[in-house]
Amino acid sequence: MRTVIDGGCIVNEGRNFTGTVIIDDDRITAIQEGNDNPRGTYDRLVDATGCFVLPGVIDEHVHFREPGLTRKADIESETRAAAAGGVTSFFDMPNTVPQTTTVEAFREKLLLGQQGSHVNYGFFFGATKDNSRLFQELDPTRVPGIKLFMGASTGNMLVDRRESLNSVFKACAELGLPLMTHCEDTAMINRNMAEMKQRYGDDPDITLHAAIRSAESCYACSSLAVELARQWGTRLHIAHVSTARELDLFEPASPTGELPLITGEAVIAHLWFTDEDYKTLGTRIKCNPSVKSLADREELRKALADGRIAAVATDHAPHEQKDKEGGCAKAASGMPMLQYSLVAMLSLVDRGVVSIERLVELMAHHPARLFSVSERGFLRQGYKADIAIVRRTEPWQVTAAGVESKCGWSPMEGQQFEWRVEKTFCNGHLVYDNGLVDDGYRGEALRFRLNEHRHT
Repeated sequence: MRTVIDGGCIVNEGRNFTGTVIIDDDRITAIQEGNDNPRGTYDRLVDATGCFVLPGVIDEHVHFREPGLTRKADIESETRAAAAGGVTSFFDMPNTVPQTTTVEAFREKLLLGQQGSHVNYGFFFGATKDNSRLFQELDPTRVPGIKLFMGASTGNMLVDRRESLNSVFKACAELGLPLMTHCEDTAMINRNMAEMKQRYGDDPDITLHAAIRSAESCYACSSLAVELARQWGTRLHIAHVSTARELDLFEPASPTGELPLITGEAVIAHLWFTDEDYKTLGTRIKCNPSVKSLADREELRKALADGRIAAVATDHAPHEQKDKEGGCAKAASGMPMLQYSLVAMLSLVDRGVVSIERLVELMAHHPARLFSVSERGFLRQGYKADIAIVRRTEPWQVTAAGVESKCGWSPMEGQQFEWRVEKTFCNGHLVYDNGLVDDGYRGEALRFRLNEHRHT
């Protein structure tokens, strides 16, 4: 099947130009610059006049809750939200039930993705205190990397003893596997929580969340991760950076575009909200690491443009609304953000925070580079046709009725946006079209280029 996307403003690899994208079956076969391109014969013509044509978003950090926690979310429901948000690929985290910490559990996740995902899928393998020997049993072309919870987790996935940390960092370096870390100092957080409970009772008010899961706990743990990465030569990507101070740990990409050994990710919650929003949104914006100060948010936004932040994701983590009841101790941490991540970032483009070209780097190009995603993340001849078409519109408001996630709510409810995702193509298939998701379509398992997993 031949699809022609004609007349849109194509944003790709630092350029912004009017042109035509031609898709044959699942791949891009031509990108033509200009207004008067020969179309030839085609099966579908998409008039993208007035729209921006972008590479599909690769969200490198989601929690889709399957298996084991599917009352909150599942792969089918959350990839409906992905398609509606212009997200064509995702990497799911390993803290499911059971945890993705054995080769058997990893293979089961791939099967679940094949059965349920409307977009392309990948799954992190989880590190524990004693499973680093298993990393060599993984097919490195099927896994984006290893996820390590250096803090703020429970059970065997909390890895905070130096001997175990060394094993994980060393194994990743030797195998050339990227390592993504959740960095918060658990001991500091526990002390803060104990102090707040003593002062305010068993379930401190949500407005104290940023004081409990403090900026200091983030920096202490992130700086340790950087120290270990340098010691072992590990390709380190620190998830959901939430403080201004942590940004000092990162360097921008080189002028040639090569990403450094150690990089940082920002997520929408920390780029959009501040601790003042706890007063109105309460536990809806409770997440780990916590949403912090206005000064932290503003510095994170600056880091999008200057290169200290390499990628933007969501840490999409749905909960039923009843799970969000309570305060700092009782309410669950996490929120659904996937469906509105691209329109939120486009709003930051309108505010001058970041250029649209840089947005595409942060949400598509760099995730593809950081994890060596094969043939995706760029609009290139021969690449898979993963494409988001977006349009600036009259203001519209997020409502619960429009939420695709299984949990049925969003912290973005009430927000006004002036952008919409009109169409999402996944492997050349129109999986989302002006409000409608193709329920019958299934995406593909992502592949990762073995020769680029190693940092040189």
